[in-house]
Amino acid sequence: MSSPQPPTRDLAAPSAPSSSPHAPPRRKPALQRLAELFMVLALAGMVVAVFVNVVLRYVFHTSIVSYEEVSRLLFVWLVAVGSIVAAFEGKHLGFDMLTSRVKGGARKGLFWVSQLLVAVCMVLLLKGSWEQVVAGMSSYSTVLGYPLALAAAATLVLAAGLLVALVFDLLRGEPPTPAGGAGDIE
Repeated sequence: MSSPQPPTRDLAAPSAPSSSPHAPPRRKPALQRLAELFMVLALAGMVVAVFVNVVLRYVFHTSIVSYEEVSRLLFVWLVAVGSIVAAFEGKHLGFDMLTSRVKGGARKGLFWVSQLLVAVCMVLLLKGSWEQVVAGMSSYSTVLGYPLALAAAATLVLAAGLLVALVFDLLRGEPPTPAGGAGDIE
């Protein structure tokens, strides 16, 4: 006789929370699916570019110099888009040693203060990124010759995306709860 098996979590199922335990999972918004597809393609492109360059360098004693620029640009955009997706899903790292110990109005007040500080930082990042984009329009990459504004635009998109996520959090009155809760963190 075998012992009962613990329940397993279906990793293929979307992780969006639902209102009841028996309700079907909510489908991700199209923009989120598009961002995730971009991240998959960017990561795949980086892996292929780096792998091909490593093989060429160690087996054939040559390399494709443009692959380094491509993989660096893809990495910058991957981090920016991934950070935005993580913000909307509530999966950014957080330090809640203080907020987890207070309740009610104090907790709500700390939430608003922290969101205000994040907003100030994102506005500063947005302003600085815009200045970098403008400056990068007349500077070009060494090998491929694309405008360096293309790389600087990633932080501009990052700041704008995180500001939008912040507005959603403020309208909701709290940050989104990651699927599975804090129990998934080991």
